[in-house]
Amino acid sequence: MIICIVGPTGVGKTLLSVMLAKYYNGVVVNADACQIYRELNIGSAKVKEEEKDGVEHLLFDIKDASEEYSVADYQKDLRDILNKYQDRNIILVGGTGLYIKAGLFDYRFSAIRKKDYSKYSNEELYKKCLKRDKNLQIDQNNRRRLENYLNRIDKNTQKPILLYDVKFIGLTTERDNLYEIINKRVDKMFKEGLVQEVDDLLKKYGEVNILKRAIGYKEVIEYLKGKISLEECQELIKKNTRHYAKRQYTWFNNQMPVKWFNTNFNNFEETYNNIINYLKSN
Repeated sequence: MIICIVGPTGVGKTLLSVMLAKYYNGVVVNADACQIYRELNIGSAKVKEEEKDGVEHLLFDIKDASEEYSVADYQKDLRDILNKYQDRNIILVGGTGLYIKAGLFDYRFSAIRKKDYSKYSNEELYKKCLKRDKNLQIDQNNRRRLENYLNRIDKNTQKPILLYDVKFIGLTTERDNLYEIINKRVDKMFKEGLVQEVDDLLKKYGEVNILKRAIGYKEVIEYLKGKISLEECQELIKKNTRHYAKRQYTWFNNQMPVKWFNTNFNNFEETYNNIINYLKSN
């Protein structure tokens, strides 16, 4: 059985993935673009060793920040795991929708042309992309991905077919509560040493692509360069995370058959039991 857990940051995906993996004697597989990378821990809210509770975790910490890792790479790696662990229950967890879509669906990559977009700003490129797909899940500052998207000659115009028997579980909460969770989580990241983490990564790898495009890292880089204050940096991360959460909801609702559950933060066991009962009856 394959269970795919999706949703925005802070709604309990990590905890649920471990609980389900223990219940079903399964393995947890990462579907978050930042958690692929070693040393990107605080800013990616990566699962901690003590949180794994003895459960095997795959596709976490497999690349250095200096290494490129594409959606096509993820598709291959995930399918290799699905084949290797086909006799095990797999709990796929994360918020990177394109990773999940590419890995689980008949998602084919388009041919790429080379067109010069150097005269366009990131905002202009982003608007061009939105004309193609109003549910676009690419960050406005990720210029490389925006240009690649516009350079695709053929698009996946037909809805990709799901290749595996997957149960999609989504965790959610009220918008105001989610925004409060995001704000508190960002504050916690700074207390845990996010600025030092980014500074160490910059000294070791330089301003590599993953640091320039990942929320939480790109904003701290601007602070370390003296372009914004620490307070502005914190608020910018909160704002960008909120916007990303909204895009995630839109993406998953439009792209995948997700069964959503409201997270009970006061009694997570109740949420877990509701999901177990659903999985048993479907």
